[in-house]
Amino acid sequence: MRELRQRMIRAMELGNLSKNTQRAYLSAVSGLARHYMQSPDKMTKAMVEDYLVYLKKERGQASNSRGVVVCALRFFCRHVLCDEETPPGFGFRRKPRKLPTVLTQAQVWRIINATDNTRHRFLLTATYSAGLRAREVIALKPEHIDTRMLITVEDGKGGKERYTLLSERLLKELRQHYRTFRPKKWLFPSPHTGEPLCYESVRSVYEDARRKTGFKSGAGFRTLRHGFATHLLEAGYDIHKIQVLVGHRPLSTTMIYLHVSGHTLSNIKSPLDLFPEAETTNETEDNDDPNN
Repeated sequence: MRELRQRMIRAMELGNLSKNTQRAYLSAVSGLARHYMQSPDKMTKAMVEDYLVYLKKERGQASNSRGVVVCALRFFCRHVLCDEETPPGFGFRRKPRKLPTVLTQAQVWRIINATDNTRHRFLLTATYSAGLRAREVIALKPEHIDTRMLITVEDGKGGKERYTLLSERLLKELRQHYRTFRPKKWLFPSPHTGEPLCYESVRSVYEDARRKTGFKSGAGFRTLRHGFATHLLEAGYDIHKIQVLVGHRPLSTTMIYLHVSGHTLSNIKSPLDLFPEAETTNETEDNDDPNN
């Protein structure tokens, strides 16, 4: 198993997979091996399918989590076992994609101000004001703050680098944050280890602040990122520019915010209301004529 693990790590490095993806894939393949107590290269298609059923019914894993297992096992078969002809062929249907929950600007502002911890408030402010993912905000360094009022996202999803917005209000808070805490390598280091915060830590920061406001909706740290994109769209900014700021590869991913922007949709008139008033009035009068 150790040799297979090293081969898989090497294959993922050559494939330029992100560190998060590498950890998820290794965990998925190791989980399968532990379940059957044998090397994953000995597994049959039926065994893998039974394992997926087990994850769903016994472990209660969500559809997306099981999808990661499927992707990991396909990668393992194709790039480690070099089995291009018979990769795992089990069918898997992902959970239908739901529209993201978007809070109003007032609600986001209440969540940001709900925490009494200065560092936590700054973390939430930075996330919302720049539309950052959790992994992106915890990886921020002082040198990522650009003098052109931009923030450099050095290692975004898929290893892509991009620029996003640096809010003037955030810049003022950043200066105060720097004077108070004197961050060295990371803007948001763990107070215990000095290393970047983990995802669970930033998720807890957000959820604790949300619970203080009493909001039932808006669960999940990425709600701040959804708010960033939707609120820019409602402010009239071009969707292609928003696509660049949030780091989406296909425009179709950004266009989902068109579906959740109540302000944008409510400005569209029904085709019934586009008829000239005179025509609709005359038609009503004609229908009332007993000779018709």
